[in-house]
Amino acid sequence: MLGYLSIVLHAHLPFVRHPEHARFLEEDWLFEAITETYLPLLDVLDGLNRDGVHFRLTLSLTPPLISMLDDELLRSRYEAHLERLLELTEKEIERTRSEDAAYQELAWWYHHHLKRIRRLYRERYKRDLVTAFGRLQQLGKLEIITCGATHGFLPLLAEEPRAVRAQLEVAVAHYEQRFGYAPRGIWLPECAFFPGIEELLADLELRFFILDTHGVEQGKPRPKFGCYAPIYTPAGPAAFARDPESSSQVWSAESGYPGDPLYRDFYRDLGYDRDEDYIAPYIHPDGIRIFTGIKYFAVTGGTGPKRPYNPVWARNRAAEHAQNFLDRRRAQVTRLHSAMGRPPLVLAPYDAELFGHWWFEGPQFIDFLLRKIHFDQTDIQTATPLSYLEQEAVQQVSLPVASSWGKNGYWEVWLNEKNDWIYPHLHEAARAMAELAPRYHSEADEELLRQMFRELLLAQSSDWPFLIHSGTAADYAKSRVHTHVARFHELRTMLETGKTDIKRLEDIADRDNLFPSLSLAPWR
Repeated sequence: MLGYLSIVLHAHLPFVRHPEHARFLEEDWLFEAITETYLPLLDVLDGLNRDGVHFRLTLSLTPPLISMLDDELLRSRYEAHLERLLELTEKEIERTRSEDAAYQELAWWYHHHLKRIRRLYRERYKRDLVTAFGRLQQLGKLEIITCGATHGFLPLLAEEPRAVRAQLEVAVAHYEQRFGYAPRGIWLPECAFFPGIEELLADLELRFFILDTHGVEQGKPRPKFGCYAPIYTPAGPAAFARDPESSSQVWSAESGYPGDPLYRDFYRDLGYDRDEDYIAPYIHPDGIRIFTGIKYFAVTGGTGPKRPYNPVWARNRAAEHAQNFLDRRRAQVTRLHSAMGRPPLVLAPYDAELFGHWWFEGPQFIDFLLRKIHFDQTDIQTATPLSYLEQEAVQQVSLPVASSWGKNGYWEVWLNEKNDWIYPHLHEAARAMAELAPRYHSEADEELLRQMFRELLLAQSSDWPFLIHSGTAADYAKSRVHTHVARFHELRTMLETGKTDIKRLEDIADRDNLFPSLSLAPWR
């Protein structure tokens, strides 16, 4: 054995739940991810386990995502979403009878595919995907790690240090409540590190975290092995760095696998291709065009007409790409082992939603890759960061530098002229929490304080400045920040005046209902 491959998938979505609407556009983000990423990934991992394939994979499940996957309202809405899609496939089977046979075959293929997705959700996993991932962890196949409570961009919250501690403490407590034991690692939101946070991680007994390449490579002192071995921070937790070669091979827009002409085209979707009268029942009730997930075309390439998607050809290409990825990793670890004199670690972190949602064949790629690693070679072993440390306990001590995995490696995605207005509101609210929480202790006051805390956590999500910066759902992101900050101050006024509107408090708590056992300890 020459080296280790550690695949780390970061599964996260912002908390979106709107019981005040019968259907809400942004809730589809969750439904798409369940259908295209989380269920297919579970299916692949269970199949590997069934077939005796040895593998180790790391998955972050963020508290907002866990909360949404566990929410009964969203579970029922997801099932209704699936029923609409199945009805659409039946309609498409009829419509395509007079078209090219390739489209008729695809309509049937989608119908059977979605029926299987429904069967997996209802029958195999009993609507409880988090517990299904937890079972894989108990089998030693999966290491589930946590994240910030609401994926707050921690370096930009550090003006009030208790806000950073709160994001971490709430996340750890939520993980323990859900899984029955403490997390051992963390995906820092946006892989954003600043010196000093490693001490908080040590206090919470978190043993490792993930950074972008330069965060470790530029550490002080400079790590001898660069990004191909972790470093222990002076406080104790280990920092693992992204390998740029394996990462870009998958996600690069120019040369990554998902752009292959045989793969399914993400952007050509039935929700935009069909006439409005036909597609109206399956898009947003206000007539807003949305992705349905039914896509008939392959990437194809060039500027000519798109070819029909062929699932068999695409699956075969995923197997070829898995072999290519493995061959290149074997060559990489052979080269690195020779230079280092010890087994290197190639850490490959990705957004989980890349596999299945953005790259439809991504779960198939993972399936082929892990089978090939198990059956076809002996140079590489899969490892989680923790299992690697158990095998290779001696590592260099170094302090990483401030960094993130955003554009240019620092804060500019989350702090720029489009979104800088957010942070004064967050800092003011955090200071208010720090001032008020120690002063009010009655049962009624604590209910108000807990909901204020929830609103602050929700406002702190790094998703909002990211969406504003990217221009994707920017109006929704702005409204979320405004809404949570306004609710925070509305509740603050109730607290300070002693005039609590119980009905209003209950209404807010019903809408923003994550962390039902939220503790005020971080502010006291």
